[in-house]
Amino acid sequence: MVRRKVLESLGVEKYFDQQTETTKCLLRVMKFKGPHTKDNMKLGLVPHTDKEFITILYHNHVSGLEVQIKDGTWTCVEHNLPDPFIAWTNGRYHSPLHQVMMTGDETRHTVGMSSIPKGGYTIKAPDELVDEEHPLLFRPFHFEEFRKFYATEACNSAYSPLSPYCGL
Repeated sequence: MVRRKVLESLGVEKYFDQQTETTKCLLRVMKFKGPHTKDNMKLGLVPHTDKEFITILYHNHVSGLEVQIKDGTWTCVEHNLPDPFIAWTNGRYHSPLHQVMMTGDETRHTVGMSSIPKGGYTIKAPDELVDEEHPLLFRPFHFEEFRKFYATEACNSAYSPLSPYCGL
């Protein structure tokens, strides 16, 4: 449903079936313990961007997901978009740097359902999303190779791995 709505918002809903057929799902369960203090915050998950295609998170009543906004400050949010989806939309959306920060005594439990391209799938912006006003920003790439790059030093030093990996 989320994917369909995003594709509709871009006017490329005809790619929904292709998107569904070329991806598989990954379910992750995460646990972030609080630092047992009201004053000090603890980093639960380092600042990063996601490498999946679309991720939906569900968490208990303990918040903690933050994104970095343009002025460099961090703000609490409920969701964000991963890097490969940004490439597929030709930069129409933004993948913010995000982290999990914890405070207090309670534990944050999160379930993440991610959509990941199947082996051999090439991530490429649809022709409808490339024009004079929106020139192609990223070379087409295979998801498996992008995941390998994600673990390299070149990727670790970049805000987002898309530009150093496949940016034009």
